[in-house]
Amino acid sequence: MKKLLVPIAFAAVMTLSAFAAVNSMDWRIVDGYNIAFTSKDPSGVFKTMHGDISFDPNNLDASKFNVSVDVNSINTGNGMRNNKAKGEKFFDADKYPNITFVSTKMMKTPSGFETKGTLTMHGVQKEITIPFTFANNTFAGSFSVNRLDYGVGDDKGMSAHVSKDLRIDISVPVAKK
Repeated sequence: MKKLLVPIAFAAVMTLSAFAAVNSMDWRIVDGYNIAFTSKDPSGVFKTMHGDISFDPNNLDASKFNVSVDVNSINTGNGMRNNKAKGEKFFDADKYPNITFVSTKMMKTPSGFETKGTLTMHGVQKEITIPFTFANNTFAGSFSVNRLDYGVGDDKGMSAHVSKDLRIDISVPVAKK
């Protein structure tokens, strides 16, 4: 009887290990992501992002986002505007090359999920909440930021014509690691 128990225990451990690997909560960002910002003026996208994503809808306490967007990847559809946005008066990409978000908490909501965390832009850190959904291996969410809260530009001269509030729409397809 003892001889039979060892192979059964081994098979059970292997089966459970395989199941755990299949249900991994670590994800890698795949091509096709979109980080868009819209306002009255300007609108555009950031073309480069990377980061670490751990997400399990059944274990939100163990879930975490740590993502970064390359400021130099901004594209407004206008080369001069891109250069101005990267310059010292706005994002100052030489000094602050990345916009980052690091989550501190995830919660289930009636329409999906939300994550609280720290958004760092232009050297300024602020806690924000981002609502999001997760379907078909894609994270999608929308939120707004006031660029002046992060010291991006000012409200004087030509900068006064640039919208203060920007809507950020994110769609990030992922694959299991």
